[in-house]
Amino acid sequence: MLPRRLTPRIHDLLDHSPAVVLLGPRQAGKTTLALEIGERSPSIYLDLEDENDRARLSDPSRYLAGHDRELVILDEVHRMPELFQQLRGIIDRGRRQGKANGRFLLLGSAAMDLLKQSGESLAGRISYSELGPFDALEIGPDQLETLWVRGGFPRSFLAESDEVSLTWRRNFIRTYLERDIPQFGPRIPAETLRRFWTMLAHNQAQALNAANLASALGVDGKTVARYLDLLVDLLLVRRLPAWNRNAGKRLVRSPKVYVRDSGIAHALLGIRDKEALLGHPVAGQTWESFVIETLITAAPEGTEAHYYRTSNGTGLDLLLTLPGGAFWAVEVTRSMAPKLERGFHSACADLNPHKRFCAYPGPDRYPLADRTEAIGILELAKELRAAG
Repeated sequence: MLPRRLTPRIHDLLDHSPAVVLLGPRQAGKTTLALEIGERSPSIYLDLEDENDRARLSDPSRYLAGHDRELVILDEVHRMPELFQQLRGIIDRGRRQGKANGRFLLLGSAAMDLLKQSGESLAGRISYSELGPFDALEIGPDQLETLWVRGGFPRSFLAESDEVSLTWRRNFIRTYLERDIPQFGPRIPAETLRRFWTMLAHNQAQALNAANLASALGVDGKTVARYLDLLVDLLLVRRLPAWNRNAGKRLVRSPKVYVRDSGIAHALLGIRDKEALLGHPVAGQTWESFVIETLITAAPEGTEAHYYRTSNGTGLDLLLTLPGGAFWAVEVTRSMAPKLERGFHSACADLNPHKRFCAYPGPDRYPLADRTEAIGILELAKELRAAG
């Protein structure tokens, strides 16, 4: 396993909070990271998908009282939502006895359900962090294109061959559709949801057209919204909102939607390896999505991400508003000789960002026109991380 750059942050949160929630899609490495963190001090691990571990918590207060000097790691905690109310009392009793922080590390795969359940019961007692698949800052620069092709799920990225990687991703998709997703809401036919997921992969980095998707699936717009909400909630799809603060322009309002892991997108589209990807019409779109996801992941906590598009086509691929108010504009290109289009200049004139970048695959950094720098993806990700 590669070291995860989130590890120091989880340690820090545990030092300052009674409970920490680690969110992330299944198979992203949450359990591995949690067990490594548990090695720092006495700990106990319970997998709430295991009947025996759930049985231990039939009386949570009594069982956990016997482990009040240990870090308790609860995996797939959304399987026992009734537990959050019990944890509140346990944490409050521990505070009165001087056991304030580092009590619980809770792992979950469904963001909105888990945030709602924990937020209602553990307000003021809990911190949150998100662990995604491997990102560009966790690998070597020579593996960037492998990360794009295979995606960052550990068993896919580290597979011994492209074929083994693709087989893993196909099984991952099948398992999510047939076993995992039915746990999180009303029954959705697996084949229908696969078609929807695949349509999103075909339209990577494109503005959402819910009417077209609904027509293709033979459902109504509300059903499309429900499918999309589910995949966003499971941290498999990202909705990138449109910038809407410039009242003097006619702006595109629909969000851009993309499959967050490029390797999963490629598996949905049947793309086997890099050669097949480079000859596929969606290559430019998945590259743009890959770069945007890389930069959002690298950005400081609290950064707001948007894209900008006017009705006449003026646009920017990514706008990042950093916590201190700094405003960065990013255009993404796959070309090794980046050039700025007229729409980029017009968008910058509209918005006047503090920094302007053209992110490209190369290693060099140099100035372009209009106070814009060409910059490699990894270097821009590192600059964003340092800005925090």
